[in-house]
Amino acid sequence: MNTPPPSVKVPEPRHSRQRASAASRVLLWTFLLLVLAVIGAGGAYLYAQSEYMAVGPLAENKVFTIEQGLSTPQIGAVLEQNGIISNARIFSLMASVTGTRTRLKAGEYEFAKSASMQDVMALIASGKSITYKLSVPEGWTSEMAVARVNANDILTGPPAAVPAEGAILPDTYVFRRGMTRQKLVEDMQGAQAKLLDQMWDTRVPISTVESKEQAVILASIVEKETGVAAERPVIASVFINRLKKGMRLQSDPTIIYGIVGGKGKLDRPLTRSDIETTTPYNTYRIDGLPPGPIANPGKAALEAVLNPQPTDYLYFVADGTGGHAFATTLEEHNSNVRKWRKIAGNAAASAAADEEPAATPEGAPAATPEQAAPEAATATEVAPDAAAPQPQPAEPPLPGPAAPASNAASAPAPETPAEAAVAEAPPPPPAVALKPGTILVVDGKQVVIPKRNPRR
Repeated sequence: MNTPPPSVKVPEPRHSRQRASAASRVLLWTFLLLVLAVIGAGGAYLYAQSEYMAVGPLAENKVFTIEQGLSTPQIGAVLEQNGIISNARIFSLMASVTGTRTRLKAGEYEFAKSASMQDVMALIASGKSITYKLSVPEGWTSEMAVARVNANDILTGPPAAVPAEGAILPDTYVFRRGMTRQKLVEDMQGAQAKLLDQMWDTRVPISTVESKEQAVILASIVEKETGVAAERPVIASVFINRLKKGMRLQSDPTIIYGIVGGKGKLDRPLTRSDIETTTPYNTYRIDGLPPGPIANPGKAALEAVLNPQPTDYLYFVADGTGGHAFATTLEEHNSNVRKWRKIAGNAAASAAADEEPAATPEGAPAATPEQAAPEAATATEVAPDAAAPQPQPAEPPLPGPAAPASNAASAPAPETPAEAAVAEAPPPPPAVALKPGTILVVDGKQVVIPKRNPRR
């Protein structure tokens, strides 16, 4: 019987083990590299974050403008070049990591001393750039308002065009560097139109004010007649009552506007000739309202016209305190005028007494209070013989009410309607020129003003 030969185990090929070993090493090295990469990235991030939050290089506050259209790397570069941040690459990296890359806004910013990159980026992302203010006072003409806009060196672009009188809302406007002059003026017009629309919807219907345009015209006259806020609704009622009765407004500010137009300033007192000269704006000579506003009225003046205080007043006159005394009858009004005349005369006399006593030339009588303060004109249905002096604005030609001599330290006293018997305080009597050689009588003795010795 034949016995089969014993089986022999055939060994596996050695190259398979070698391949497995090589693959394991590759995987191991890959893992190690990944670990190192993660560690490196983490370290880099920690370093970048520490730099991002670290104190910045600015030694003092600095104003800098981020121009429109710059990319995030470009913003970082200009910030580094100007010493605001220390590393533009870290700035750009952290903008991506924090998600602020797409929220950075152009503008003029003030960066604080030692501001970190985090602070710098947060400020630029907020868009809270530096703002500027420009104020237009109530009662300024459009020409005056636009002159202030065009003179502002923060605004850009060519000079703005002057809009129609009364089209601007007096207010304080906030803007940022880069805004054009024309855009700011258009914003002023838009603000006025918006406010007028809102106020018109809540007005008290008045037969003599049938349109928004008429409301602005009358409000501009009220604005120029008084600087006392509480008086505006009463002043408005006086004009409305006069319009209802067919009486002329006879407002001095309208005469002034007819003479100087948008300049808003008259460098002399009104004269009788001014009152008697017919212009489209002379409400001593025309019936009803003038053809357009004489200034830009503020919100309070518009409110006064659209919601006037119900009164029967037809006259008013300055009362010596910066305000006015109102009357329903001519008799009552004339009494108010006499009171104001007395106040004006006493004020002029007091002012003269407070000054250094001046010697009177022999034969020349001293001025009396009556001479210092002539009798005020009485209200009639025609223009009085005397007109109030033109106001002298304090700020670049800001038109406004005149300050009476008796109340020079107080708020300006407004101009008042001439038919309402305007009685402004006259200026103090002029000083007598004492020329060398003039003979004076002082305490009963004659005194000669000596001649000055010529220089040798």
